[in-house]
Amino acid sequence: MKKIIILIIVGFLFSSCAVIKQDQVAMKRTLGKLSGKKLEAGFYGYNPFITTLLYLPINTVNLEVSLNLPSKEGLTIASEISILYSIDKDKIQDILITIGPNYENELILPVFRSASADVCARFVAKDLHSGERYIIEKQIKERMMELIKGRGFNIEAVLMKSIRLPSNLVSAIEAKLSAEQDAMRMKFVIDKEKLEAERKLIEAEGTRNAQKVLSDGLTDQIIKIQSIEAFRELSKSPNAKVIITDGKTPFLIQNE
Repeated sequence: MKKIIILIIVGFLFSSCAVIKQDQVAMKRTLGKLSGKKLEAGFYGYNPFITTLLYLPINTVNLEVSLNLPSKEGLTIASEISILYSIDKDKIQDILITIGPNYENELILPVFRSASADVCARFVAKDLHSGERYIIEKQIKERMMELIKGRGFNIEAVLMKSIRLPSNLVSAIEAKLSAEQDAMRMKFVIDKEKLEAERKLIEAEGTRNAQKVLSDGLTDQIIKIQSIEAFRELSKSPNAKVIITDGKTPFLIQNE
């Protein structure tokens, strides 16, 4: 009998103790009334018959939601979204009194559904697969903060992890992207050919100008002087040689 009594006492002692972790805060609710004092990390005792502990996280919480989003053209887009939020620990009592411990279903999710539907309805479906996605996420977050301002919650981010567009729309987007890539490739080829044509034109103009300068500078006197110089250099060579001349001009220079 004594052992049973001891076991009952020990069981009661253990059931009347609680450990609150560092990422939590708690409040006691005794006979349906909150104590008004939040309990932070530590070891606490309470009467389990008349008191319960309500725990709330104070770290960042990742709330994952599957939702069908509307688009501007009236399509329905299946999505998986993460809502990153945290709780202001100084607002714990207000949250529990005005909303209750089921605050995710009572407040955060309804607000998110309203904000996401409102924002996504302004964008066409393909924007969810483009750089517009960041803008959509940001606007949903800002809209949620407007709706829950002062309620003790901070929406840190709204992240679209997965977007599933209708198959016919995916095919249309892929076809458009392929056409745009072909157009960019063709533009590159055309630009390359234009640059090559300009290069050849510049090269031809340079050759023509060089020939014109050379032609303008070759007078009869210069030709005769160059012929004499060539004949002189040839005469210095020790090798046997035959020089053909008309007797007036050396080295095959014809005199008109």
